[in-house]
Amino acid sequence: MAETKTEKIEREYIIPLRHRWRIVPRYKRTNKAVKAVKEFVARHMKIRDRDLDKIKIDRYLNETLWHRGIKNPPSKIKVLATKEGDIVRVKAVDIPQNIKFKKLREEKVESQSKQIAKKRKEEKKQEEPETGKVDGEVKKEEESKKEEEKENRAAVVEAGREMEKAAAKQMRHQPKQNMKQPKHQPRMALEK
Repeated sequence: MAETKTEKIEREYIIPLRHRWRIVPRYKRTNKAVKAVKEFVARHMKIRDRDLDKIKIDRYLNETLWHRGIKNPPSKIKVLATKEGDIVRVKAVDIPQNIKFKKLREEKVESQSKQIAKKRKEEKKQEEPETGKVDGEVKKEEESKKEEEKENRAAVVEAGREMEKAAAKQMRHQPKQNMKQPKHQPRMALEK
């Protein structure tokens, strides 16, 4: 039987980008820089057939490449490449200050949301035994409420359709106001 290698290989590279993005038009430079990072990593991490789809660039690396716009990417960048099986994940080592703050803020929000989710789960667990109902009964009640909501929505939709039909029927029986307007107005003679 063939054994699969699940080794984790990590390497740190400084990727020169300037000589790759200088040869394309200004409005394509950062796109070329992103592609150059993928090509460099594919070559150095020995990706079979140099398939760029197997290389996953970190969100913050992408923002680092793009933070000065499409016309002015960085000339070189330091990255950390991690290979697990066939997939290579690339992260930026040196991140600009504004992106560091953004990353910290997002991590803080994520940790707070996890804490809130834990509190809600604990509250639900505490509330369920107090009701004295079996889980099956609670589920049946919830299902019946959902069915009632669906029926109410269906009734509202049907009533709306009936109102539209009545309005259309009433419009058909009203006389049309067919006043013909002249295509152009005659010029007025200049008075002297």
